[in-house]
Amino acid sequence: MKRSTDRILTTHVGSLIRPEPLRAFIRARQTRQPYDEAAYKACLASSVAEVVRQQKAAGVDVPSDGEFGKSISWSQYALTRLSGFERRPFNGVNPFATGADRTRFAGFYAEMDSRDPPNTNAESVCTGPITYTGQAELQLDIDNFKAALKGQDFADAFLPVAAISSVIPDRKNEFYKTDEDCTLALAEAIRVEYKAITDAGIVVQLDDARAAVTYDRMVPPKSFGDYMAWLERMVEIINHSLEGVPADMVRYHVCWGSWPGPHTTDIPLREIVHQILKIKAGAFVIEGANPRHEHEWKVWKDVKLPAGAILIPGVISHATNVVEHPELVAERIVRYANLVGRENVIAGTDCGFAQGPLLQRVHESIVWAKFEALRDGAALATKELWG
Repeated sequence: MKRSTDRILTTHVGSLIRPEPLRAFIRARQTRQPYDEAAYKACLASSVAEVVRQQKAAGVDVPSDGEFGKSISWSQYALTRLSGFERRPFNGVNPFATGADRTRFAGFYAEMDSRDPPNTNAESVCTGPITYTGQAELQLDIDNFKAALKGQDFADAFLPVAAISSVIPDRKNEFYKTDEDCTLALAEAIRVEYKAITDAGIVVQLDDARAAVTYDRMVPPKSFGDYMAWLERMVEIINHSLEGVPADMVRYHVCWGSWPGPHTTDIPLREIVHQILKIKAGAFVIEGANPRHEHEWKVWKDVKLPAGAILIPGVISHATNVVEHPELVAERIVRYANLVGRENVIAGTDCGFAQGPLLQRVHESIVWAKFEALRDGAALATKELWG
């Protein structure tokens, strides 16, 4: 994994807004309508090539494929790549529409859901043995991305996938003896995906909103201690899923969810950072630009990165159409660099700009303006840090 050896490199969390021709195919895939498979693959390949070109033009040093090959969402996509699950209508409350923040601000969330309903409207139930079956779909993602990267002068490149704690979240188990057995089987299956990406020479990023968001969903009625015990076990299982995967080819992304809500009940970074840093990863991608978490750069005054690790703080928000000024971006970068070392910082974004293939948080044109601000802010920070 490349470092900021002589300047601040830039990257992002991964998911980007799909172009409309690709969305048309995705809608057909989601609703199981007929479509031309060859035309879909051609559209997917050209869309990935174009979004990589756009990232280069906007000054992104470490790009992704935009997650264009995922037809459900950043976490539920695994349903198309794993055996053993079936989908059923929710029997009661949608767990994706619960939590302490939603309870306190019920009126706000009712308005938000009327415009932007929860991305998941069915539950996933494990009814058989879990194995990885998505080799062809994954290989298509790898091949399209490598073709798009060919001839481009990027510092590095990554593909985002879900961490085990976020793979098919709120799943139910009707097959394995215990929920723990189900999670371990899932970890061993998804390892196939992680390893295939790094074996192809591409950095793998494990996306994990659930590590932090579960606190909002769990407490109350459970206690802080219950949540921390859960998180500690999840960290152990994530590391189990990474067995055989080189740590310096792994980025671990943690955020507090992507939705544009109050977030008053988010668990503070200080409470969970020591668990996060136990993940066997070479880089840690942590939300840090939104007004609920920007102050947490101060955590790094007391907390040390693991030896050789890179910090990729969010210095650009995905959740507002306001484009950050490059001078503010530079200020944010320099704060982190002064605490953890300039060579240990890569400037990033808080989260993806499209949490599902048909869902976006800002207008597409603004994404590229934000990346340009990220590029220009990194250049200002470089001047200050290197002189």
